[in-house]
Order: sequence, then structure tokens, then C-alpha cells
Amino acid sequence: MLTKKQLDLLDFIHKRVQRDGVPPSFDEMKEALDLRSKSGIHRLITALEERGFIRRLAHRARALEIVKLPESLGGESSHVFSPRVIEGDKPDQARPASSHAVVSSAIELPMMGRIAAGVPIEAIAHASHTVAVPGSMLSGQGEHYALEVKGDSMIDAGINDGDVVVIRETSHADNGDIVVALVEDQEATLKRFYRRGGAIALEAANPAYETRVLPDDKVKVQGRLVGLIRTY
Repeated sequence: MLTKKQLDLLDFIHKRVQRDGVPPSFDEMKEALDLRSKSGIHRLITALEERGFIRRLAHRARALEIVKLPESLGGESSHVFSPRVIEGDKPDQARPASSHAVVSSAIELPMMGRIAAGVPIEAIAHASHTVAVPGSMLSGQGEHYALEVKGDSMIDAGINDGDVVVIRETSHADNGDIVVALVEDQEATLKRFYRRGGAIALEAANPAYETRVLPDDKVKVQGRLVGLIRTY
């Protein structure tokens, strides 16, 4: 049986993974559970891991996946939930870029190049090939595309250098969303989005990087993160 705090944390992690495709940071967990320090979160995570509800991904900073949910959260003790972090082979370089084509239970998305999760790099390029992703990963209506992550500024959100992120095209973002942001029509970057009056804050998930605050007319949202593919 889980304590109330353990249940609350498991519920929070599950909802954030379902919404964003990645687990929340330790700071976000601490704030959500109204705890004074991260040590309390570490203890709760260890307890959930020992009971088989979550799994820590080896050699990945603060990367978690939901293994199962209790009945009170809509699951069964014997039911294994598929995480929205997908581990797979590298994309097939030989496949030409095209619009979405259903292949079995997978969907082919255009790989639009690299996205900076750190020092900004050049804006998103044209599609060079496609990558297959589970249809269940796609969120809401509209077009989707994939990008390879370059850099480590989102590592505390479970997004690592070399990961492939799945993005739903949209020009709208809510505070806290992880988005593809185009800065001054030149730089594409992956960051958390916050609106501050007439400015936009692009916040990293790594204390080594400062939050960038820009006039709202200098930032265009190009899409929102809905999934993550990791290759080991």
C-alpha cells in the first residue's frame, strides 16, 4: 500500500508524462507536493521504485518511467504501462521524406533536422528523412514532426543530447509547455515556455543555463513536445 505522498507523486509523474512525454524535474515534483527539499522527493522515488511502480533509466539524469499504476489511479497491480519514452533503433536513413504514412501501428514523421537544447543553432532545416513513431504517441490534431536534440540544457526534464523529440505543430503554448521556439526567425531552440507580460521567457531545465527573456514579437512557437525517442 502506498502512502498519500507516494500516491500523489506517482499521480503527478504519470500526468506529466502523459501530457509532455517526459517526466517532471525534481524541482517541479517538490513544488507540486509542497515539500521543503529535494531529499523528500528522493525518498519517495526510492520507495516507489522499490514497490515496482516506477523505474529509473540507467545513466540518465533524473529520467523516470511509469511501470504500473495502482487501482486508485486507474491501473492494476499486474498491468504494465508503456512509457512515452520510446527506445529504438536509429532512424532509417534510406527512407525519403514524405507526409505521414501509416506503417503497421507506426507512423512515419519527417525528421526536420536538429534542435538546440543549449546554445542556439541554426533554424530548423527541411526534412531529410523520416522516423517511425507509435501512433499512440501523437497528441491532438494537426501535423507532427521529429527533431534530433543537440545539447544538454533540458536534461533535468529527461531530454538528453541525441534524443529524438516528437513535436505537434502549433503556434500556441501555455506556461510550462516544452516548445520549439524560433527566436528572431533565425534560432530554433527547445525550452519551457512562460509568458511574462509583454515578454517571453525560454527556460532551460539545467541550472548551468540562464533563462532567456525576449520581447514577445521576437519569439514564434513552432510546436509543442508530445513524445521522446531514445537510442542507446
